[in-house]
Amino acid sequence: MTVQTILEAKGRDVATVDPSHSLAEVIEHLHERRIGALIALDADNRLLGLISERDIVRLLAEHGAEALSQSIGDVMTRQLVTIDEAATIDDAMGLMTRGRFRHLPVVRDGRCVGIISIGDVVKRRIEDAEREAEDLKTYIHAGV
Repeated sequence: MTVQTILEAKGRDVATVDPSHSLAEVIEHLHERRIGALIALDADNRLLGLISERDIVRLLAEHGAEALSQSIGDVMTRQLVTIDEAATIDDAMGLMTRGRFRHLPVVRDGRCVGIISIGDVVKRRIEDAEREAEDLKTYIHAGV
């Protein structure tokens, strides 16, 4: 299975944020959409950065309530790990596990074409395991 398979199932919608928005605005947006991260893109859909719930907790712990007025462009993660659509789900899981992050932008020709989360990857792995178990049951019963 590939990353493209996940995107085809969940869609390619990418929740984005303008880097000029404040951390308080981002928190509101994350809450409204019930998501864990937002991506900042330029006009050509090239990645500028990412802000996640984990980043927000760190910023609040370091700076207190003052962090809420900071612009995302000043605090977002800019050194992003990305993945190609053709990569396997195991590749994505490995990157997320080694890097200890939960959101992975998907790029094609330098442009963002989607985002996957560790939840998306785990869901697909569970579906694959259930399908494999069902196939084995069918094979075993057919051979009896």
